[in-house]
Amino acid sequence: MNGYAWLGLAIVAEVIATTALKASDSFSRLGPSVITTVGYGLAFWCLSHSMKTVPVGVGYAIWSGVGIVLITAIAWVLFKQRLDAPALLGMGLILAGVLVINIFSRSAGR
Repeated sequence: MNGYAWLGLAIVAEVIATTALKASDSFSRLGPSVITTVGYGLAFWCLSHSMKTVPVGVGYAIWSGVGIVLITAIAWVLFKQRLDAPALLGMGLILAGVLVINIFSRSAGR
């Protein structure tokens, strides 16, 4: 499988795990706690496979940037987190950075 596909799976697993972490109530609820633990394990396993071909700096920038934006979107929908203009602007800049890396940088290793 392509390194970027592994990275995508790692991001999805991490987002699921982080969402479950909120629901685990400090690991006091069994179901969400298990999802959190398995999700983070799966996320790092997939991330390790992506690092075989994706440069570590680029991979981590994509992992963290996309993860931040997805988790914030989920928090907005599921947990009714409010987003003000500076938060939206900041996330837009994060997405712009990820896009610049992927579209214009030779460091992306493709």
